[in-house]
Amino acid sequence: MPSRVFVLDLGTGEISDRLSELLRKDFLVHAGTLRSLSNDIEKADCEVIFVTLSDPGDITVVKQVQKLCPDKPIIGLGLETEASLIVKAAKAGVADFIVLPTSPEKVKLSVQNAIECKRLKNEIDYLRREQDIVYDFDQIIAESPSMKAVIETLKKFSQVDATVLITGETGTGKSFLSGAIHFNSQRRKYPFVKISCTNIPELLLESELFGHEKGAFTGAVRLRVGRIEQARGGTVFLDEIGELPLSLQAKLLRFLEEKRFERVGSNKTIEVDVRIIAATNRNLEKMVEDGTFREDLYYRLNILRVELPPLRKRPQCIIPLAYYFLRLKSQRLRKNIVDFEPQVLEMFQRYHWPGNLRQLANVIERAVILEESQVITSNNVLLPGIHSDKAVPQVKTPDNERQRIIDALEKCNWVQKCAAGLLGVSPRVLNYRIKKYGITHPKWRKHK
Repeated sequence: MPSRVFVLDLGTGEISDRLSELLRKDFLVHAGTLRSLSNDIEKADCEVIFVTLSDPGDITVVKQVQKLCPDKPIIGLGLETEASLIVKAAKAGVADFIVLPTSPEKVKLSVQNAIECKRLKNEIDYLRREQDIVYDFDQIIAESPSMKAVIETLKKFSQVDATVLITGETGTGKSFLSGAIHFNSQRRKYPFVKISCTNIPELLLESELFGHEKGAFTGAVRLRVGRIEQARGGTVFLDEIGELPLSLQAKLLRFLEEKRFERVGSNKTIEVDVRIIAATNRNLEKMVEDGTFREDLYYRLNILRVELPPLRKRPQCIIPLAYYFLRLKSQRLRKNIVDFEPQVLEMFQRYHWPGNLRQLANVIERAVILEESQVITSNNVLLPGIHSDKAVPQVKTPDNERQRIIDALEKCNWVQKCAAGLLGVSPRVLNYRIKKYGITHPKWRKHK
């Protein structure tokens, strides 16, 4: 069945007749006035909405259509070109403006472009909303005193514009928290660019950071804009800054002091306003003593510093993080897994976690892939050095688990959300366990 389009003709019908002739091979055209088509526009699925525009006052119709159908692109139509009208239409949100007469191919291309632009805008809006949620400091799992202190510190760092240095073991969340700083800062509307300083040859890393001119070196067949320049107005995250070669440390230091640099193979100085957040799992103080890291660069980076504690030193976070990763991995893998065996949770609490959050996420992803029930069992959890049948000498039995839930509910006056927080699980998981163990209470029945 051909795709549907609507044509709102504000004139005599001449324009809609011409457009219908152009589109009849590829689209099902519904033409009329806004009043006659308003109900259909709200209910029917269509590709685009055309609006004839011959006077600046017609722009009000565009705004009315946007209220009726905000997710559909609008294309303006006219019999002559008036620059002022086209500009006003564009400012009002019209995706394109077609001047008749024209060819069917041009109209079809305009429709395709309008649909694609609207799709991309919807996707960008969705991703921005997701970023706001993900990078909300109050949504970050920080149950331990040490992580609560880190989050409070990062909140303060996000409100100023100085360089930040994040230290900590591999997998503790340095990259993620650098994003939280950016998306809660005044630079949030500008790019957030990540650059890894590891395992990249020195010349290529310099090009990655600062860009290069065409012909600057073998293989430089065209001009390349560096990542720092791409982040103009925003934030650059330099991951594993301790791996940066000494020669590039000097160039980075100059940029931090002057906000200026030259592309590889160029004498032209470029000025860029960006904020730098650096991270490392290495001991920079020891590197300075050894002469492998510039002392002046170290002091320039070490203005605002925070150290992330390893997962083993924030045990209160392990179980909440495990449930977060379980929900995340289950959704991505399209599986309905909602809980862990009690023995698995005991294993998680006892394990050393040398790989920190990254290792926890990977362990849970593997378990979700292998698990065929709704509960992660110990057979599908692989922790080096731990055997599931010997990991926990005293495993909680179902009866003990049931009683633990009842005790928590009684402490919270049988309010499930409160009990879930006390047990360190989500309300959804607690509800699953309540049904699993057949736990009931008269107070709940009163609200049915």
